[in-house]
Amino acid sequence: MLSASFIFTETDLDEEFFQLDGLIAEAAEATPGFLGKENWVTADGVKKNSIYYWEDQAALKAFSSHPLHLEAKKQYEKWYGGFHVVISEVLKSFGDGALAHVTPNNRPVKRGKTP
Repeated sequence: MLSASFIFTETDLDEEFFQLDGLIAEAAEATPGFLGKENWVTADGVKKNSIYYWEDQAALKAFSSHPLHLEAKKQYEKWYGGFHVVISEVLKSFGDGALAHVTPNNRPVKRGKTP
């Protein structure tokens, strides 16, 4: 399993951005090997992080070469103040079972899941 973290700051988001962003989200979800996505925002609201989870490198590569993703990459300066991408291999994942998550829980569940 891989995670791809897209860390960014936003500038001028327009209707074109929101339309393309929605289409890219649909393309990611339709890509075989897509496992899930989560978003985080820093406490000051300036930096955002969209983390996509992929079954393997083939799935990540399929999405990264999707025409809509490539189109967005060409236009990133219109919408982002900056970005940084981190691709990571998920080696281990665990918790107490109280939080549902796309990654597997490799420990016995001690509590019921919450949304």
